Amino acid sequence: MADEQTELEERIIIKDQHTKEIDLVNRDPKHINEDVVKVDFEDVIAEPVGTYSFDGVWKTSYTTFTVSKYWCYRLLSAILGIPLAVVWGFLFALISFCHIWAVVPCIKSYLIEIQCVSRIYSLCIHTFCDPLFEALSKICSNVRVALRKET
Repeated sequence: MADEQTELEERIIIKDQHTKEIDLVNRDPKHINEDVVKVDFEDVIAEPVGTYSFDGVWKTSYTTFTVSKYWCYRLLSAILGIPLAVVWGFLFALISFCHIWAVVPCIKSYLIEIQCVSRIYSLCIHTFCDPLFEALSKICSNVRVALRKET
């Protein structure tokens, strides 16, 4: 009974990964576009003191900018959003596929092979270089350096 319950919960969890509810209010929960696309009227158009346009022009410009930005974004996302979602989904699936089926196995294979080469290299160093350096150290161990200042 407990096994059936666990299996059912696993199937629900697996299904939820693809059909989970999305948040329609907070559409950037990880704040990845926090500083990139926050462009308001005041960020683009500003009139310094002494060069003001008519108040009506300023208000109309503000409204035109804000409404046109809003509707152009909605129109572009309606037309291009789904095709670009397919492209990005395909691209990230391709990256995941390459990483899972090519990159990680190549790295693991390299690490296994380099471990073998490392052992052979270590044996060669210990066999040939260690005796040489030990002999050189014994030769140089009796060398004394004395510094004198001559005037």
